[in-house]
Amino acid sequence: MSDETTVAETAQLKLTGLEKIRYYGAYLLFALLWMGGLTIVSAVLLPQHMKDVLGDADAATKVFTVLNVVTAIASLVSNLLFGNLSDRTRSRFGRRAPWILGGGIVGGVSLFLTGISTNPWTIGFWYCVCMFGLNAMIAPVIASFSDRIPEDMRASMSAFMALGQTVGQSVGTIIAAYFISNTLPGFLAAGILMGISGIITILVWPTEKSSADLPPVKAGWAEFWASFIPPTKGARDFWLAFGGRTLLIFGYYMITNYQLYILQDYIGQDKKTSGATIATMSVLIMIFGLIGSLGSGFISDKIGKRKVPVALASVLMAIGYALPWIFKTGWSMFGFAIFAGFGYAVYGAVDQALNVDVLPNKEEAGKDLGILNIATTLGQMAGPILTGVLATTVGYAAVFPTAIVFSALAVVFFFMIRSTK
Repeated sequence: MSDETTVAETAQLKLTGLEKIRYYGAYLLFALLWMGGLTIVSAVLLPQHMKDVLGDADAATKVFTVLNVVTAIASLVSNLLFGNLSDRTRSRFGRRAPWILGGGIVGGVSLFLTGISTNPWTIGFWYCVCMFGLNAMIAPVIASFSDRIPEDMRASMSAFMALGQTVGQSVGTIIAAYFISNTLPGFLAAGILMGISGIITILVWPTEKSSADLPPVKAGWAEFWASFIPPTKGARDFWLAFGGRTLLIFGYYMITNYQLYILQDYIGQDKKTSGATIATMSVLIMIFGLIGSLGSGFISDKIGKRKVPVALASVLMAIGYALPWIFKTGWSMFGFAIFAGFGYAVYGAVDQALNVDVLPNKEEAGKDLGILNIATTLGQMAGPILTGVLATTVGYAAVFPTAIVFSALAVVFFFMIRSTK
């Protein structure tokens, strides 16, 4: 299979057994490695590193919030940029592979440099560079769902990618918990994991054919900038999917990226206890994520429906948010890990299949899926920003009901989509 394959041919393409296994393995390993590396830093080591550098919990929370704002902007720009550039790339290595390989190396090196920096400005700089490297990988890999995966296998392929993210997030948090008192080795491990994610992906999945013979893209700056214009014609469902995805992920990462601070500053655990709690939560998320990812992905492909798994995911996540809000104990955070982790895995298993279903122009899949992936970036980066604002103004107790509202609104957006069942 090559990039010369038309959209119609891709939808009906039948993969061999070996090709299926290679794609399953590539999507799984890609997500596991980059998510594992990023989670080591974003969920535990970076907030702890900020506390260690600044020596003040309130100052660390404020700086961490500002850092999330800056990296959110960097992620928004880089996601759209590299999705579009990979669409336009013509090389004997294909459209996607060069960006996946280079992005992993840049992301891994800069993630490690984030950890050895002892100034908030340099920490922020290298973390932003990491976002550019990371999205240079993610945007082309997601575009490959439209390029290379048949329509009746997209949810199951998406399930393996979601499975990798779930396991990577859990393993990353567990690894980070061991380095909470000595962060530098943890940053090194994170950089290595992210750095090899692109290399492993290219080696595992079927070789991408040369794109040098594809029709050349229009040259000139005017055409280049015009290629970034978001879709408008026939894009109603596209933007509904964008809104629903943003809201769902927004609520989840409001809590996930602040779980260390929630355990320490809201529930009242000390550093050692909070590290042990996070490790246990990660195991629970991994176990229930495995069940949710694989089960819902294959079921969705079998029944041809996307909305039912999404609705179930939203309800489960809302239950997970309610438990620590009501009970405010370490055990309630275990409940969050079970329900919200399971729900997020169910959603992630059909996520990319839903996104490809609503594309208004599949010939511009890289750019448009890059725009949809901005929703993920918005949720992952802007969610914690809102948490920081709420935590420093009205307290952490306001975070959980806010996340529940976002989850409920996401269901409304998804059920308004007409182009998929």
